[in-house]
Amino acid sequence: MPGIAFGRFDDSFSLSSIKAYIAEFISTLLFVFAGVGSAIAYAKLTSDAALDPAGLVAVAVCHGLALFVAVSIAANISGGHVNPAVTFGLAVGGQITILTGIFYWIAQLIGSIVACYLLSFVTGGLAVPTHGVAAGVGAIQGVVMEIIITFALVYTVYATACDPKKGALGTIAPLAIGLIVGANILAAGPFSGGSMNPARSFGPAVASGDFSGHWIYWVGPLIGGGLAGVIYPNVFMNHEHAPLSSEF
Repeated sequence: MPGIAFGRFDDSFSLSSIKAYIAEFISTLLFVFAGVGSAIAYAKLTSDAALDPAGLVAVAVCHGLALFVAVSIAANISGGHVNPAVTFGLAVGGQITILTGIFYWIAQLIGSIVACYLLSFVTGGLAVPTHGVAAGVGAIQGVVMEIIITFALVYTVYATACDPKKGALGTIAPLAIGLIVGANILAAGPFSGGSMNPARSFGPAVASGDFSGHWIYWVGPLIGGGLAGVIYPNVFMNHEHAPLSSEF
């Protein structure tokens, strides 16, 4: 398994790295705008604060498709993380340096915040929905749910985009990543909200000013992503695989 690397400041501020941060900002903005926008649009069309089964499917499909596109358009520039939990999982597995990962986080979080404020503006001030656990679901249950579904996401990223043995799977990596997110939202949405992405939860929390239970969507995804970053490289990657630098 490649070791965790802190990285160098000159490498993290190279032209290619700056382009990568911009790509992460744009992709996260587009993903959050479509994903959160789908929830706002559903509430607008139905005048119902709670998603019914059809609404859950619509939101899950929108998130899956939006992430497929967001990963695809950034893949050749930044790797298409679009998610602090993915970046953290890849840093744990030695695929990106910690320093570069921090700047990825900043770009992703800013992209999410901008997307949510844009949504609030273009919808005439409609409420931006935040993630929260359902009635009857405790915080610890929500954390465990987020751990499991984020592990599935980051494990999929490793298998289809990072493993040097991936072969033809690398060509469908964005599709596989989008599909697992859509499937996980269908499974976890009615319970934990199905975030898997601290940035996806952070932007709405900032725009709405509501951070109640927000810690769940950092703790769960980061643990799940970190576990995938420990397990997949140790068990399935060969030891000759070198970590990625910031030369994207």
